[in-house]
Amino acid sequence: MPIYRPATVDLVSTRSILSVPTTKLANGATNKVQDLVAVEEPLQIRIGTHNVAITMRTPGHDAELAAGFLFTEGIVAPGDIEKITCSRNNAVVTLRAGVEFDPAGSERNFYVSSSCGVCGKASIEAIEATGCSSLRTDTLRVSEAVIRTLPDKLRSAQKLFDETGGIHASGLFTSTGELLYVREDVGRHNALDKLIGRAYLDGRLPLSNYVLLVSGRTSFELVQKSVMAGIPMLAAVGAPSSLAIKTALRFGMTLIGFLREDRFNVYSGASRLG
Repeated sequence: MPIYRPATVDLVSTRSILSVPTTKLANGATNKVQDLVAVEEPLQIRIGTHNVAITMRTPGHDAELAAGFLFTEGIVAPGDIEKITCSRNNAVVTLRAGVEFDPAGSERNFYVSSSCGVCGKASIEAIEATGCSSLRTDTLRVSEAVIRTLPDKLRSAQKLFDETGGIHASGLFTSTGELLYVREDVGRHNALDKLIGRAYLDGRLPLSNYVLLVSGRTSFELVQKSVMAGIPMLAAVGAPSSLAIKTALRFGMTLIGFLREDRFNVYSGASRLG
């Protein structure tokens, strides 16, 4: 097994919240006020001089987003990245010497919107083609009591949501309910890429001992990214899609939906609960 060496990251200061003028109508009164909104701007992701993708995101944690996106797309493996240099709306990734990269096979000639998810992984077979196998069943067990505590813990850590009311979050928890990472973004898949990118840069992959909680619904692309990162349990406060359930069943993931303090639904992998 190769020795993990963390990538070097050059950061640039970015703003994720913007104050805008608005007219507020309430109880028959009209007032001119300032409102805080989440910023949405494009991020160009490059490997060297080659354009890979443009994703619409909330600025901040751009290096994590680039690393997470490239990893969950199957373009890089753990340890492949030497350096990530970020400037305004650009993230340039330098690969380690000897790492092969095929620009023709990875370039995206379109925008990945903040809501559409990972275009290009359009089927379960596409995930299998990246070399993913079924998730381990012997690494994680979580009690129902711990699961029910997670939404409040994630919500209390959503600082951008507190300011704007319009942003998604992903949180990574231990089996005892300790919050390890939380990331927010206007795009649910960007929030998860940022979280997985942080784990990538920290050398924590695969995340076979952790629980992921997302703030909205569970779509196929969120399950796909979780499978790529080796996450065995994915919970959401919203509903899963049919393909999310099908993918979770195929890879042996525990998939939970409609998570509340007093109840939740288990769509696959109930054996990890106990």
